[in-house]
Amino acid sequence: MATALAATPALFPAAVAAEDLIVGFTLDADTLDPANHRKRETETIIRNLYDGLLTRDANMLVVPELAESITQISPTEYDFKIRSGVKFHDGSTLTAEDVKFTLDRITVENAMGGQTSPRQGLMGPVASVDVTAPDTVRITLKEPWPILPAMLPNQQIVSKAFVESVGNEGLATQVNGTGPFKLVEWRKGDAIIMERFDDYYGGAADIPPVDKACVDRVIFKIIPESASRVAALLAGEVHIINELPAFSISQVESNDGTQVMTVNGTRSFFIAMNMEGEHFDDVKVRQAAAMAIDKQLIIDKILGGNAAPIDGILSPDAFGASELPKVGYDPEKAKALLAEAGFPDGIDVTMDTEGAFKDTAEAIASMLTNAGIRTTVMVGEGAQLSDKWRTKGAPKSGDMYFTSWGNGSLDPFDIFTPTHKTNDRGNSAGYANPELDAILDAAAVELDVEKRRAMYRDAEMMINADQPYVYLWVPKDIYGVSKRVTGWQPSADSRINLHDACLN
Repeated sequence: MATALAATPALFPAAVAAEDLIVGFTLDADTLDPANHRKRETETIIRNLYDGLLTRDANMLVVPELAESITQISPTEYDFKIRSGVKFHDGSTLTAEDVKFTLDRITVENAMGGQTSPRQGLMGPVASVDVTAPDTVRITLKEPWPILPAMLPNQQIVSKAFVESVGNEGLATQVNGTGPFKLVEWRKGDAIIMERFDDYYGGAADIPPVDKACVDRVIFKIIPESASRVAALLAGEVHIINELPAFSISQVESNDGTQVMTVNGTRSFFIAMNMEGEHFDDVKVRQAAAMAIDKQLIIDKILGGNAAPIDGILSPDAFGASELPKVGYDPEKAKALLAEAGFPDGIDVTMDTEGAFKDTAEAIASMLTNAGIRTTVMVGEGAQLSDKWRTKGAPKSGDMYFTSWGNGSLDPFDIFTPTHKTNDRGNSAGYANPELDAILDAAAVELDVEKRRAMYRDAEMMINADQPYVYLWVPKDIYGVSKRVTGWQPSADSRINLHDACLN
């Protein structure tokens, strides 16, 4: 630990200015291309550099950002009036053509140099994007999709001319956004350095103050290991850290210069069990794994009570969430189920996870082992694990995967469908259920709120019985924050929006 901390100052310029706000962050960006990732941590970094048509305030309310207004013309048509005078970082002016180009790049097959955007699914049944006036873009849907406005904060607008100049490959490492900060340098695996964009239009009119950023520079310092992030915060080397472990809360609170900030999260944690493998194709083995884990004990002892248990994929706060049958903690019954499945001596498995969750994964592994599922935790890098577990339609190559999926809209569409529909992008269990697929497809376009709610109730009951995942909890997002930071509060979508953050 001492070695890691001693090395930290050398990673920054010799004289760190007083107005450099430094975030100790768990993961580096996978890319700086807003259309070529599916990682919330990557989006957090990108959204300080780019803005979108719409955004969310700290209370998760959707408000206009680059759009001045939104008008629903019909059940399948939405008009967006584009704010005038918005500048990209290179000084060029944002136009409706940039918006159309951006959304086409996301929604049209093979629009990214022969590649289809991995964010295409977040735009649902978009049929076309058209410029209908110099300042207006119309999005037309193939069918009604009630959550389009709730999904648009996930998409950031790029410059058509810039992308055509640098290409898709160039956009992975170069930035020309309309956001409050512009890129200075990306030291991969180490830090992303940004500086204030002085020609910033001010951001969403509904999120005051509407002005350029408060601080001169922002640095996302990549510190995957939890103890190192906490130590850096306590030493004053960083000002905000994400993923503060619950066991470090009292340490941060008792330190004179730091405080703890929390917000109800929107990320469901679960364990994918490879149903294409040799063990977890049997529902009895999957049920045994679920019964082996004392969720409440982990919530109380490791997460400090800062989480809500779940028995399906949805957060208790999500639309359509239901009370579901509880699996219950019963390691002896888990052993009996293993024996019934043909494994009286238990099984040996590995469980993949990222470094930030190693401690929790090891506690889970100990419980699984106690119930006859002898589990070894394997720590991997985020992009590598996504390739292994979330390559759409590809065979799975592991046993178990302790991970999570964000649901910033709190609508089932962007968490239930990707994680459970056959061969979808987040279906790391390899689960396939045509009856469930049909329900999810119908619910996505149903305009009657109560009918839609009932559909998701049926879907939750199905997965609760099939147990393709061990559904664990939705934690609060916990941050350690220097008391020098003002004007910032955490958001439930996990975005660390630094536009309004100041240092005193």
